[in-house]
Amino acid sequence: MICTTIREGQECSFMKKTGCSYNGGVCQEAVEQCEGCGRIGTFAAGKYCTAYPAPPLKWKNGNCNFATHVKAVQVAKGKVNPLKASKRASRK
Repeated sequence: MICTTIREGQECSFMKKTGCSYNGGVCQEAVEQCEGCGRIGTFAAGKYCTAYPAPPLKWKNGNCNFATHVKAVQVAKGKVNPLKASKRASRK
């Protein structure tokens, strides 16, 4: 349904006929870590995430999985023993 509380005019999965069904009935404002994200929208009441109603919870245990401005770090693989690699390849 369309939000009628904070993010007026935006599609929201928490809106019901009785109002916002999210905890407390309103979305929480974006936090500092959200600055630069493509999912942040500026509304009359402030800056809010368009993908999730509680951005502080997403950043609580590390990076937000919705963040468009954060790049995932690739973990380098360790050295491969060529003898073991050739044995594995021959089994297939």
